[in-house]
This record gives sequence, structure tokens and C-alpha cells, in this order.
Amino acid sequence: MNTTSDSPTPAPQPKQLYRRLGVVLLGFIVVYFCLAYILAPFLWEQYAARHPAWEDVPRITHTGDKHPGDPLNVAIIGTEYELKKTLLAAGWYPADPLTLKSSLEIAEASVLDRKYDEAPVSSLFLFDRKQDLAFEQPVGDNPRKRHHVRFWKYNEQTPDGRDVWFGSATYDERVGLSHTTGEITHHIDGNVDAERDHIMDTLKKTDLLIEVRIVAGFHTILEGKNGGGDAWHTDGSLSVAVTKLMTPTTPAKSN
Repeated sequence: MNTTSDSPTPAPQPKQLYRRLGVVLLGFIVVYFCLAYILAPFLWEQYAARHPAWEDVPRITHTGDKHPGDPLNVAIIGTEYELKKTLLAAGWYPADPLTLKSSLEIAEASVLDRKYDEAPVSSLFLFDRKQDLAFEQPVGDNPRKRHHVRFWKYNEQTPDGRDVWFGSATYDERVGLSHTTGEITHHIDGNVDAERDHIMDTLKKTDLLIEVRIVAGFHTILEGKNGGGDAWHTDGSLSVAVTKLMTPTTPAKSN
């Protein structure tokens, strides 16, 4: 007479459990490696092949009265939250909106040698609109000298659905009169590549980037003058920083 046993399946032994966990962890590492180091670079190469230098992107900004502005020299791939978090972590301050009050404050700070970390920047235009975001990094205790960068969001995304922000980074070396309009303005250092490299160096230190890539030949015109009459020159390259994926945090509600 045959009988069947209904005894429960024995629980896995500790060694078997550790082995399974090890397999799962190894699988996760392999997937992460493939996504971060194989698929992402491959997608970038395909994107660059279709858009070798973002051919429809203007290379130079312009002022409100249509004078040439500063050249583009950086780009960041990531959401607005990822861009802001990375810039803040790198020691950059969001620039105040340009208003009469902020203009008077920066004038006062410049004359009286007062610190103004969030001093406003003038408006430059790309894609028929002024900058979406602006950041600066003070030098010393006076806003006459500062690093600053303006960003405009591009209307296309990367193949993996990430936003692209084009930026113009320049170094303000002094305050003076515009060579074209006679208005009081900041004058930039003509070596815009040095400022491009500076902002990328600060971003790399945050550990919030996946990589930094160089788009060589982005500019074919390698020198010019901006709306204030300041001469600039470049080697023609655009530096592109790709941020890590980040999830915005929601502050806890107080009772």
C-alpha cells in the first residue's frame, strides 16, 4: 500500500540562504555595471551620432537688444532638481532675480566692499527667452569679481529621456562701463575655457556626476565680443556633465 507524505518542505539552510543572497547581489552589480558603464555610454554615442554637436542649438547667446552675448561652453544632463542639487553641493549660489532693489544692492556692495553671494546677473537670451537658471560663486567679499553661469533648458531630451541644459559660464573680473552702451556692467575675462573648466572641476568634487564628456568642435567661430564689448576666445569645445539620478525629497509635515 502506497502512502504519500504531507511533511513540510524543509527551510533553507543558512549556507543556502547566503548563497542565494550572494547570487541576487551579484546580479544587481552586473545589471548596474551594464546600465552605467555600457548602456549609458552607448546611448550617449548614438545620441552624439545623430546630433554631433546639437546642430540646431545657437552657439552664442544674445542681449535683449540683439547684440551678441557670451558663448555657450557647458551643458548639464539631468532634471532641474538634479542640476540645482549638484550646483549647490559644488558651492554655487542661486542668483537673485534682477530687480531695481537687487541692482541697487549689488551697486552698494560693489562700492562699499560688501559681500553679496546671491548678486543678480543680467539677462541674456537663448531659444528666444532669458536664462531659466543662474548661479554664481563669489570671489572674496565683493561682487565685482565672481564666477557665474546661466542655464537654458533645451527643448529636446537625450535618448533615455533626460533633460539637457545649455550654459554659458564666464568670470566677472571687474565692474565698469559697457563699451557698446555706456551702461554700468560687469566685464568678463576673455578666457571662457578657463571658466568652463572651473565649473566642471567644482561639479566633479560633489560625487553627484556619472561622467563628464567633451564635445569637440562645438564652436567653429573661436573668438568674438559680447554685448558689453568684451573680447572672448575658446578652443571650441563644450563640456557636458551628466548627473546621477536623484529623487526630490519632501520635507516632513509638522503637526
